[in-house]
Amino acid sequence: MKIYSFNALVSRMKYIRRWSLMHASRTESLSEHAADTAILAHTLCLIAQKITGTPVRPETVAVAALYHDAQEILTGDMPTPVKYKNERLRKAYKALEDESAAALLGYLPPQLRGEMAGYVTGSLLTEEEAKLLKAADRLSALIKCTEEVQAGNREFAAALTQQRAALKEMNCPEADYFIVHMLPCYAQPLDELTGQGAD
Repeated sequence: MKIYSFNALVSRMKYIRRWSLMHASRTESLSEHAADTAILAHTLCLIAQKITGTPVRPETVAVAALYHDAQEILTGDMPTPVKYKNERLRKAYKALEDESAAALLGYLPPQLRGEMAGYVTGSLLTEEEAKLLKAADRLSALIKCTEEVQAGNREFAAALTQQRAALKEMNCPEADYFIVHMLPCYAQPLDELTGQGAD
């Protein structure tokens, strides 16, 4: 009997620690980041559909977000300052990610690989959908940095500034809407959160 380990491998995202070069007040796993990014991506897509009038597929983007860092199961989480240090390292890391994605898909039954490849690599997304997924990924990082700084951890102050600047440079109206209308709530306690936006 042939068995396939793709899902068991993906479940190991919970063991991969993000922000490995930083001292964090609370550890964030790759699995937690993937879930947060999927929720944010879905929300950004709904904003695109209903507020900015951009045709996108929220469910498709949300599923792609769940797998957007799945390659790191095999490569580990490469710290951002390392993988983006120069163009040579950026290209080498991209090639490693592509290799890792292909290897990961090999742990699926052959009948599932074609469709799943679009999610794992993001290749099934339109340009606008890919941009929203990237914005969601950055928003997840921004929220993490904000939480750490609010907890008194100055280790994340520079990263917070960098994430804000990167989001601004994206010129993404949906992310801008989220930052104005939704992001401030992340600084509120539960009793205040439950009184926000309710009709």
